[in-house]
Parts: sequence; C-alpha cells; structure tokens
Amino acid sequence: MKVVNLFIIILMVAKLEGCHPNQNSLQAEVYETSASGHKISKLTTIPVGKKAIAVQLFPDQKYQTMTGFGGSFTESSAYLLNQLSKKNRDLILNAYFGSEGAKYSLTRTHINSCDFSLGHYSYAPVEGDKELVNFSIDEDRDDIIPMIKEAMDISEEGFKIIASPWTAPPWMKDNHDWMGGKLLPEYHQSWALFFSKYLNAYKNEGIDIWGITVENEPLGNSNNWESMHYSAMDMADFVTNDLGPKLEADHPDVKILAYDQNRGKELLEWAKVIYGDKESLKYFDGFAIHWYASTFDWFPESLKYTHDMAPDKYLIQTETCVDSEVPHWQEDCWYWSKEATDWGWDWASEEDKIDHPKYVPVFRYARDIIGCMNNWVDGWVDWNMVLDRQGGPNWFKNWCIAPVIVDTKSDEVYFTPLYYTMAHFSKFIRPGAVRIGFENPDKDLMMTAAQNPDGTIAVVILNMSSDPRNINLSIGDQRVGFQISADALQTIVLSP
Repeated sequence: MKVVNLFIIILMVAKLEGCHPNQNSLQAEVYETSASGHKISKLTTIPVGKKAIAVQLFPDQKYQTMTGFGGSFTESSAYLLNQLSKKNRDLILNAYFGSEGAKYSLTRTHINSCDFSLGHYSYAPVEGDKELVNFSIDEDRDDIIPMIKEAMDISEEGFKIIASPWTAPPWMKDNHDWMGGKLLPEYHQSWALFFSKYLNAYKNEGIDIWGITVENEPLGNSNNWESMHYSAMDMADFVTNDLGPKLEADHPDVKILAYDQNRGKELLEWAKVIYGDKESLKYFDGFAIHWYASTFDWFPESLKYTHDMAPDKYLIQTETCVDSEVPHWQEDCWYWSKEATDWGWDWASEEDKIDHPKYVPVFRYARDIIGCMNNWVDGWVDWNMVLDRQGGPNWFKNWCIAPVIVDTKSDEVYFTPLYYTMAHFSKFIRPGAVRIGFENPDKDLMMTAAQNPDGTIAVVILNMSSDPRNINLSIGDQRVGFQISADALQTIVLSP
C-alpha cells in the first residue's frame, strides 16, 4: 500500500513540474573543436552544470539567407594536389567536399593568373586580338579544371563557384604590365567578351560558374602581384555599359558582384556609388568583400550600411587567410596560440595597428565568420585550400597559411585546426539556411545561429576564455544543457 501511495505522489509531482520525459528537452548533437584536442568531435555526453548561462533562440526572428561557406581553387592548390599520391589527393578532396567532411558549398577561383599561380598567364595572350580569336583556357587543364571536376564528383549537394580576375591581359591596359594600370577604353568590349568566353569555356568543360566579381582588389595591392585598378565609378560604368549587357545576353543567370576588396570606409564609399545609381543597380547582384583592412575588426557599420542600401543583394566575403606567415607543420598548439600576425603587423600605420594585433588563428577565423554572419554577410570563402610547408607555391613569395598543408616530397598531409574551424560552419549551416535571432547574456562568448532548410538549427558558439562554460540553450520552454570547453568552438545541431 505504501509503495502504491509513493508511486501516486511521484506521478503528481512529475505532473506539477512538467517532468514528463523529454517533454521540454531539445534534441541536440554537440560537436567541438578545442585547444585540448577535440577536432569537430561529437560529444557523447551533455553535462548540465550549475550557474549555467541562459541562451535563448528566436526562430521567428529571421535575417539573411545563407549562400554558403568554402575555399578557393587556386593553381597553387591544384598543382600541389597533382604532386600527391592518389590516396592523399582523394583524402583532401573528400575532407573538403565529401558528405563526411566539411561539405564546402561556396568556392572561388581566379580568371587568368594570380599571386598563387606558378607564373603569369592569360587566356588571351595575343596582343591586339580584340575579338579574342585565340582565347583558350588550356592553362587550367592540367590543374584547376581537374581539381574542380573531382570536387564536383565528390560533392553530393554541389557547390557554387565565384570566378575573379586579378588583371586583364597586359596589352589591354594603359601601362602594358601585369601589375597596376587601368583598362584602356578601346578594350572595354573585348574585356566584357573575355568574361563571356571564359564562362562558355568552363561550361563546355561541364563546370558552371555561379558568379563573377568584376575585379579582385580594384584599389590595388601596391603593384606587388597581378592587379588592375578601378574607381567605384569606373566599375559602375564598365558594368552598366559593357559587362552587364554582355552577360545579360549570353549568361543571364551568372551573378555579378562588385568591389571585391576590404571592408571598412572604402566599402561604404563604393556602396554609395554602386547602389546609388539605378542603372548599375540593375546589373550588380551584390558585393564581394575581403578582410585585410583588419583581420580583427569586421567593421559592422560598413556591412550593415551596405546591406541596408540593397537588402535583396548578396554580401559575400570572398577571400581570407592567415597571410604573411609560413605555416607551422604538425603543430596544433601554434594555431591556438596568440602568435600569428598579418601584413599589417609590420606595415600598417601607427593609427591602424590596433586593427592588426597578434592573434589566435582559430579565434580569428571563428570570430570573423560569426561577426560577419551577425552583420548580414551571407557567404564566407577562405583563400587557398592547400599550400605547402613554405606557404606556397607563390611566384611573388607571398607566403600564407591554408587549412590543409602538404609535404609533397614525403607525401604527407596536415589538417590544421583551421580546417576544423571552417567545417564547424560549412558542414552544419547549409545553403538556404536563414540566420535567426538569439539572446546571449555572456559577453565573453560569441555565437550565431541559423535554421537550415530541413528544419534543423545550427548554433555555433566560440569560447575564447581559459575556463569552460555551462550553457542552457532554449527555444521557448524547450531547453538543453551542455558544457563548452575552454578555448573551444562548438556547433550544436538541434533537430526539429
């Protein structure tokens, strides 16, 4: 009799407290990358701690639709893959594009050569060939095209490609050089035709280019490597009068992205010009941006301003990397230490040095992606997918770091912590996901959240402190508790 009465009491208490099993529990999978050694590891236990931080999600608060995340097909990366065994080539491409890997969905490649090429080349090398009779993409057949095709075969959901020129052929420019200079007016139509022929040539290879940027870094790069200069008005005029009409006629589905250089005050000025003119607004589908003005500050004011001027347009970060560094080989701890620098560490003016501090590479990538997402950026593309132990090959010796480093002599592959950092976003936040609202009371934690087309919600949290954090994550009256390690990046996937 006592047992029966006790059972009744338990049922009554459970009913009063709403403790029906799983009634108020969110179904969650937690993945973590940490300085302590996790590498996008699925955590088998989700501890609930005391004094947990109450983080709320608001799926009804909807922001931008995500285009994707990924990296770039450069000649340097493709060349290195050709030097590896088939086993390791397949390992890398599956890690980036396979269903068990990072599932990259947005990528970039270069039109003609760039600094991460083995040397200068153009698809239109014959001077004065205004009709581009001698146009050919043969330079890409040994490396870039095979890399893209193999990635396409591996990717189950496919990926978008953005193509960017660093320069027109020197004979089309006023200084007849690979570096610097401007496009001569008499070659505007030829240069527009060049884009169309490039898109056709790749299409004939079975590769559809989703979008193009008009010019990589139109403000220049101090003439260090391939470049060509535009002002905002120059670019608007070229697209309005030449490139826009040409692609509208030949490739109407290909997106045209403006600018393709640093965030900050320059972005504000370009947005005013490009989006302030009805004719150019008709042809431009959005803005492409880079992070080199500061790999520490994502300039939220300029991002929001650009978005607000044209809310229906894309805002995609097309290039980022840990630059001015030779990669550290098989040394994970370095990527979690505050030792990395960028170009500005040495060269920025005194007033700008605050934007170029030493930093933890994992934090810099994760901080920037989260900061960009929370300020209307809908795509984030890393630079080279693969580099060697020197940080090349690069004809200018402009050494950088990639998420995957290889030693072609010993046929070894090193997946740096940056690879896992990228995967926390690309694998779990899929194209078509919509960023949603949240409330996070802990200023030491960074986070973002997006709801995927299949209804799952991916929450990415960055803990840059030396202490773990207990978190209670809730949607309405449903919640789940878990702990994020010190110095860690975590993705929580909530089932619908």
